[in-house]
Amino acid sequence: MLYNYSDIKTIHLEITERCNVSCPQCGRNINGGEENQYLNNNELSLIDIEKVIPTELIQQLTHFYMCGNYGDPIVAKDTLDVFNYIRQNNSNILLSMNTNGSARTIEWWQSLAKVFGKNGYVIFSIDGLEDTNHIYRKNTNWTKILENVKAFINAGGIAHWEFIVFKHNEHQVEQAEELSKKLGFEKFQLKKTARFISGLSGVIRNEVKLVDRKGNNFNIEMPTNPKYINSGIKNYSNSQRVETIVLPTTFEEIKDKLNPEVLQLNPNTSLYDKTEIDCKVKKEKSIYISAEGIVQPCCWVASTMYSWYHSPRSTQIWKFINKVGKDKLNAHKHSLREIIEGDYFTNLISDSWTKPSCKDGKLAICAKTCGKDLETFSKQYA
Repeated sequence: MLYNYSDIKTIHLEITERCNVSCPQCGRNINGGEENQYLNNNELSLIDIEKVIPTELIQQLTHFYMCGNYGDPIVAKDTLDVFNYIRQNNSNILLSMNTNGSARTIEWWQSLAKVFGKNGYVIFSIDGLEDTNHIYRKNTNWTKILENVKAFINAGGIAHWEFIVFKHNEHQVEQAEELSKKLGFEKFQLKKTARFISGLSGVIRNEVKLVDRKGNNFNIEMPTNPKYINSGIKNYSNSQRVETIVLPTTFEEIKDKLNPEVLQLNPNTSLYDKTEIDCKVKKEKSIYISAEGIVQPCCWVASTMYSWYHSPRSTQIWKFINKVGKDKLNAHKHSLREIIEGDYFTNLISDSWTKPSCKDGKLAICAKTCGKDLETFSKQYA
């Protein structure tokens, strides 16, 4: 069993699937090219949230944040209103948001700072300086980012700078940290990405060759300095070749090659079979709500629902979803209490962890993200 409804302390909300940028390693894009063909740009409104998240639940929460798999909260119409709704019903709750920071007006950011107050923060995902941030954060505007950062901080907002380290920006880490202090960021956090572990091929990639939406070729490379490389990657390199892969960027290039089953695709499942799962959200008492209104234990499990490199509804998680029916996880149709107290949350997910192998029903995504021997998430920040 994961937890009871009365135990829930954190809600992770993905308010929208829309985004103003096109980061090449985001599941929203086919390696920086076309948008994921399985997404529908779903978005939740304030009215939706008022129906889905009742005030009595808000009052028991300690943390409410917006991040997700596909979208950026700053492009959603009602993001500010939703945060205000949560704050009005729980003055002590910690509010936070992850964003690229490259949209909205100065007034919007000032208003957000007032809603958050001193019990909240915004994580600005800025991967470099003016000459490098846009290499990964495609379509961002450096001047606009700084304008918004200053507006938020000067209005009393608490800001964190999160910097994903690549080869093209590793030489700027110290300079970026100095700039963060000058601008008034409370925290500067390096992020050692694990996204060089390919979900498509199961190998470690030192370099990925990509094409943006304008047809321009570019490469994203792993840092060369070992201190900026996620130490969890070594668990995969023990059994996989390290190589450079040319990946597709359009659906036309992959539609005839879509793999019908994730376990056949990823040869790392032997690693997943062996590891003991120590679920993060079970300890945190956290749930995730997608922009579609689907409730899952976490964003990692939810991310496998619409992988662009698999046939529709063919990934392992759908075996679990289909046992209860997708509608049973839909917060537009069922209350959060009904969903969390249903079989999916109380039995199916946690029972899978005791299975002898992924082929026997152990959830591979749980092993990958919360396996004690394979843990790469916390090592992003180590």
